[in-house]
Amino acid sequence: MTETVVSTSKSQPAAAVSVQETSVPPPPAPSPGRRAAGRLRALDGLRLVAALMVAVYHYAGRGGYVTEAWGTTPKHQFPTLHQFAAYGCLGVQVFFVISGFVICMSGWGRPLKSFFASRASRLMPAYWVAVVLVTAVFALPPVVYEAVSPSDALLNLTLLQQPLGADRVLGVCWTLWVEIRFYALFALCVVLPGANRRRVIMFCAGWTLAAALAQAAHQPLLDLVVMPEYAAFFIGGIGLYLVHRDRRDAYAWGIVLVSFLIGQHYAVIDLWNASDPDAFAHRTTTGIVGVVAFGFVAVAAIALGWLNWANWRWLTVAGALTYPFYLVHEHLGWVVIRVLHRTLELPASVTFALTITAMLLLAWLMNRFVEKPMTPWLRGVLSRKL
Repeated sequence: MTETVVSTSKSQPAAAVSVQETSVPPPPAPSPGRRAAGRLRALDGLRLVAALMVAVYHYAGRGGYVTEAWGTTPKHQFPTLHQFAAYGCLGVQVFFVISGFVICMSGWGRPLKSFFASRASRLMPAYWVAVVLVTAVFALPPVVYEAVSPSDALLNLTLLQQPLGADRVLGVCWTLWVEIRFYALFALCVVLPGANRRRVIMFCAGWTLAAALAQAAHQPLLDLVVMPEYAAFFIGGIGLYLVHRDRRDAYAWGIVLVSFLIGQHYAVIDLWNASDPDAFAHRTTTGIVGVVAFGFVAVAAIALGWLNWANWRWLTVAGALTYPFYLVHEHLGWVVIRVLHRTLELPASVTFALTITAMLLLAWLMNRFVEKPMTPWLRGVLSRKL
């Protein structure tokens, strides 16, 4: 979820690049089984859609701290919207499918050190600033939300607060811990020995089996490593990248199909609550499966080139805003909602729209003044010889 991406033909190493990096070389003529090179701007747009899904969920699809921001439950503020907003949390699963696609592309033909430098330089600069910014805002006297302790705030800068049991500064950072474990598995099993089709297929098959065994074994360490509840989404994205390289690859399609079937199962187990009378909003099995299917189908459409017509430059900008927006929108959104709705007494619909706009503007500022200068610098530092 953290980079702008380019597609590659099967004969050309793939790489994920940020907006400020060099452009893609002219592609070779495509064949029926191969995709032509070019920036996948539709994937950038889908990333922003997934981030907005999560934001809508946090502002209108759940209770908790956001209720203090609105003054009443979002169910009261948005009698109809809240029923649909409750499905927005599945934007995370859509992110994971996209991440599987992008990380496979990023690691193909890239040495381990370069892969590590790319991942760290894309994740950390915006994350560090988001942690400092949210900690500072929550420490202000007018802000009613409790800040984490100074010690836990410092630990959050390592991105290891969750396994070490510390309080989180950013509520959404749990997904980054999931992503980091995926990066580690992919780096050790695919990037380190060298990515090729056979090795990627074996990785997908092995991870799928390991996740199933972990679920059956009920061993916390196995769950921590192979992440059975999320593995299928990453694996499905990897399979879709293989489809992108060759749409006639039967093994790739098999990986995608099995991953969807497993992924929707875990999503339903985790999120179905139609029988819970105390649920904030009732999610149905059909709705959950439908949103998961949307994520797989949307990435498949991009992989097959069906959305190549969506080649507008503003989608690249949208993709660049996604990660910083995702980091800051929840906690700082509470503050903005409280000021606009309870202090300035703006209508809920206006507050909702202005909060989304304010978070996108903040994301643009973070991208412009943090990510653009710091990402290439940090990548260069980490790419130097040991």
